[in-house]
Amino acid sequence: MAGLATLGACTSAADRPAGTPADGNRSGTAAPGPSGDLTVFAAASLHSVFEEIATLLEQQHPELSITFSFAGSSDLVSQVVAGAPADVLATADEQTMANAVAEGVIDGEPGLFAENVLTLVTPAGNPAGITGLDVSLDGADLVVCAPQVPCGAATAELTGLLGVEISPVSEESNVTDVLGKVTSGQADAGLVYATDAAGAGDAVDVLEIPGAQDVVNRYPVATVADAAEPELAELWIEALSSEAGREILSDTGFRLP
Repeated sequence: MAGLATLGACTSAADRPAGTPADGNRSGTAAPGPSGDLTVFAAASLHSVFEEIATLLEQQHPELSITFSFAGSSDLVSQVVAGAPADVLATADEQTMANAVAEGVIDGEPGLFAENVLTLVTPAGNPAGITGLDVSLDGADLVVCAPQVPCGAATAELTGLLGVEISPVSEESNVTDVLGKVTSGQADAGLVYATDAAGAGDAVDVLEIPGAQDVVNRYPVATVADAAEPELAELWIEALSSEAGREILSDTGFRLP
């Protein structure tokens, strides 16, 4: 996979005055690249894909260090509102980001960079014989996300759309915990994002849900108003919309807006 393209305008040799180095610096000294510590608060479902993008970005800019805090989107917004130091906020739905905007902790207009849908997963081999969001769940241990986080809100919307009633034994604060209970055998089934199911590989069986494609979570990203590194925040946001960034998102199962 190609590395993240250098962000910013490039000047061809034909466009440069004679004697000007490739970076446009007449002194002959390479201009310093982005450097510093960037802190990104991101929805738990973004863990793997953001780590992959960060690896490429740090390889491109060795003086750049990226630190993540992954959690349920509503928890992240609460932390930012309480003053937790963050440069970037990426949530798993637009409503949660709108809450952050309303609290005055976002600088500028958030932009959408990815989409996701729900699917049903069971432990490998599907020992409980789950067939979908149907009577096969009667008596089964189903885990879902809590309603205040985006995956939980999507679960409520999807079951309402399908006219299905579910009785989960547990409501988790983020989708990663739902997946963890399924892969560890603590639950017979769980509702997670399609990207989380894909990332689990052979550890789960996946049961696609008819109608799930109609309930789409759209992921916005924005610079935090009190960001210590606003320029690095912009670099990260541009990386998500770059060709390589979009390729990584697509390869890990995210839909692109």
